[in-house]
Amino acid sequence: MIRRTLAALSLVLLATPAMADNSPNLTLATPTPTPAWSPKDGDEIRFQVLREGKPFGTHTVSFDIAPDGTLKATTDVRLKAGVGPITLFRYALDATETWKDGQLVALKGAVDDNGDDGSVSAMRVGNALDVTGTEYTGRAPVGILPSSHWNVAQTQASQLLSSEDGELIEVNVVDKGPDRVKVGDTSVEANRYLMDSEIDVNLWYDAQGRWVKLAFEARGQLIEYVLTKPF
Repeated sequence: MIRRTLAALSLVLLATPAMADNSPNLTLATPTPTPAWSPKDGDEIRFQVLREGKPFGTHTVSFDIAPDGTLKATTDVRLKAGVGPITLFRYALDATETWKDGQLVALKGAVDDNGDDGSVSAMRVGNALDVTGTEYTGRAPVGILPSSHWNVAQTQASQLLSSEDGELIEVNVVDKGPDRVKVGDTSVEANRYLMDSEIDVNLWYDAQGRWVKLAFEARGQLIEYVLTKPF
């Protein structure tokens, strides 16, 4: 989940029950080991988002690989909360990352955060990314990762590029050790990481580096990403 989304949820979750709905530091990112898993053409990561165990929305990342090896990762997030037929909170994010030779070369994102719109467009130019966003416009270091969470390399990062609005987000990631995560009807071994930013987020990746779970607490209520099937 992206930082601005978590901040908005932490406010709305205080009172509303869930309802289903289908100049910055430009230090170069720390080199990270290549995970064993890398997306294949047609792969999809699909989470059901739960609030206190009840449906709250969906978060999907799909992957397309061109013949020249260019990877596109497309994120689609839809969340909704309300009382009966009345919608009190709605969130929609559409973002597309373009990767070439293992590095981010372009990013486009647009968010509707309960009526508060944001956007970002970034393109690699020389030894930097040129970023134009509602929260930040300027240069970002080559090697920075977007805040989409599917890439396990972000567990080694100290800064992320917001897929919502272009903000350069400072993070501190702590390895919390091995755990087990339910995926479909099975239980898989995974490692849990605590990402400390404005809101603490727990992220789980399996031994191959695949993103298998996310969880955080807002206003004493548990929000969980449950992977609907292995990928």
